[in-house]
Amino acid sequence: MKTAVSTSLSRRSVVAVLAAAAASTAMLPAGDALAQTKQTAPDKSLYDRLGGVFAIAAVVDHFSDAVVKNPIVGKKSKNPQLRKWHTKNLERLPGLKFMRTLWVCDVSGGPFKFVATEPGATPLGLEEAHKDLKISPAEFDEVAAELGRTLDRFKVPKAEKTEVLEAFAAHKDEVTAGSVKKG
Repeated sequence: MKTAVSTSLSRRSVVAVLAAAAASTAMLPAGDALAQTKQTAPDKSLYDRLGGVFAIAAVVDHFSDAVVKNPIVGKKSKNPQLRKWHTKNLERLPGLKFMRTLWVCDVSGGPFKFVATEPGATPLGLEEAHKDLKISPAEFDEVAAELGRTLDRFKVPKAEKTEVLEAFAAHKDEVTAGSVKKG
């Protein structure tokens, strides 16, 4: 999606992903950035159709904050590892937003490359980054639902929303690998 210059702040998930966009004064008012999406030729990447790094970063910023507040997977989660992360490790949230933004930009066909901080068996290393959180399949689904709500808030068109959610869901097994009991 394209964004016009404005003096207000704006936002655009993702599947985010980042903090710098939320602070930029060259963005549209919150909620309007995704509404500005123009119908584009199908040969444009998902990254381009989402509006590029600034739009993706705005969505990731909102999504990340929403996950922290989410009663199922956030700071009041019944999962002790998730609860601890969302109450004791929030100083790491800006970096996590940055990494989520890079991830979304990479998997959506953008020019940025995500490199896992903890390489694992998969190219993205998601299983290593998430295994200690012991995220259950139901908790993963709640995070996906939060992402869907964030995409709706930013008025992401249905086709792009579906692609983002499918890309997210494709990594469910990696993210939930730590919750599976072995042996």
